[in-house]
Amino acid sequence: MKELERLEKNNTTNCLWPYILRVLADNPVHAYQLREQVKERFGFRCGRVSAYHVIYKLTKGGMVSKKQEGRKVVYSITPKGRELLKKAAGFYSSRARMLS
Repeated sequence: MKELERLEKNNTTNCLWPYILRVLADNPVHAYQLREQVKERFGFRCGRVSAYHVIYKLTKGGMVSKKQEGRKVVYSITPKGRELLKKAAGFYSSRARMLS
């Protein structure tokens, strides 16, 4: 079962950005909430550093925007991020069809 565990890890914690965009597609959130929602909705915990690193890259790439609200930074998905999420969902759907 090592192969299945590796597949799961490669498609969750090692490829975190689709999950982050999916959470942000529903509501803007701050980073702590984001990590908690990934755990709650998708069943795996992402590391704090990993989550911040991915958010930074998504923000830098224009897929996510950030806004200061008091002491917290709130992240939102952008139209560019929604398009990327749609393409990622299509990718996973097509792979699932190929493997069925």
